[in-house]
Amino acid sequence: MASIEIRKVAGKKSLEAFIQFHYDLYRGNAFDVPNLHADEINTLSKEKNAAFDFCEAEYFLAYKDGKVAGRVAGIINRRANERWGRKSVRFGWLDFVDDIEVSKALFKAVEDWGRSKGMAEIVGPLGFTDMDPEGMLIWGFDQLGTQFTIYNYPYYPEHIERMGGWEKDNDYVEYKLMVPGEVPEKYAKIAQMIETRYNLHVRKFTKREILKEGYGQKVFDVINETFKDLYGYSEMTPRQIHDYIRMYFPVLDLNLVTAIEDWNTPGHKIVGVGITVPSLSHALQKCNNGRLLPFGWWHIIRALKFKHTEGVDLLLMGILPEYRSKGANALIFSDLIPRYREYGYKWGESQVEMESNQNVQSQWGALNPINHKRRRCYVKPL
Repeated sequence: MASIEIRKVAGKKSLEAFIQFHYDLYRGNAFDVPNLHADEINTLSKEKNAAFDFCEAEYFLAYKDGKVAGRVAGIINRRANERWGRKSVRFGWLDFVDDIEVSKALFKAVEDWGRSKGMAEIVGPLGFTDMDPEGMLIWGFDQLGTQFTIYNYPYYPEHIERMGGWEKDNDYVEYKLMVPGEVPEKYAKIAQMIETRYNLHVRKFTKREILKEGYGQKVFDVINETFKDLYGYSEMTPRQIHDYIRMYFPVLDLNLVTAIEDWNTPGHKIVGVGITVPSLSHALQKCNNGRLLPFGWWHIIRALKFKHTEGVDLLLMGILPEYRSKGANALIFSDLIPRYREYGYKWGESQVEMESNQNVQSQWGALNPINHKRRRCYVKPL
């Protein structure tokens, strides 16, 4: 049996091989949605990713018969470990051929590195922060992936089960939501009531307000406060927020971004936000090796600008804790659903939600939700 060789990624050439392996392994797969090559470079490069202010990482490649057969990232998020009182090394960017010796060697590389750094457990798949894809798909393998989640072959969790020693640490669920012909009566009535009773109102932004007048920071302040108690979350730093605003808001359709303001507060405090984007799943599948050239850019533009897509991704939705019981999310839905209808969207994807987060899942009831995917984070003591 051929031996497995593990090599650390060192330099641009081996980082390129690390990134390229996913494109090669999933080429032609109908459900995988590959990331853009440039986004992978930005995320994995220590010089470009602000998460390296509080994270450290090593990347490993597995070789069999002289060819790349697998990859994995080992990540230590010091802020998250401190916040949650854990000594965790994370694994992410995990891909491998269907060979148990390859997957064992990859996990061993991360485990050994984690032990050398004083870590007590290995957990994942997780990225540097919650802004990265997380959770291994354990069912829903026949469902189209999204730009913001991981797709993996069914044999991935099978390998983990065969290895032994791993346990479930957290499960996520995802929902497909049907865009209704009109705003459901439940949302419309609640939205009207809370505007009158609580003086909460929808706020739409201009790009100038987001980029120049500090509203981008206010939006991410809400996200930080909303998500701070969720599994494994580490609050975004000012540098991370600055980078996200600079990278993503210029290309967002702000008609699909809705905030809620409390007009009882000085300056009309933002208390909730919904950031949704056209589904780029099919467009990204048409970008050869994740590159915009020669023709990938056209498929992206068609989805973003000309609405040549049937779906919308509900990327980030958050309501400050003290406003959730007031039904503030109904204002977001009441504003966005007519816009979805205008753009011709037929369905939406909820993105990942903790299976235990019943408050979030209950809000989808009027949209005929279908729980079509489940993914898992595993943990193992070192």
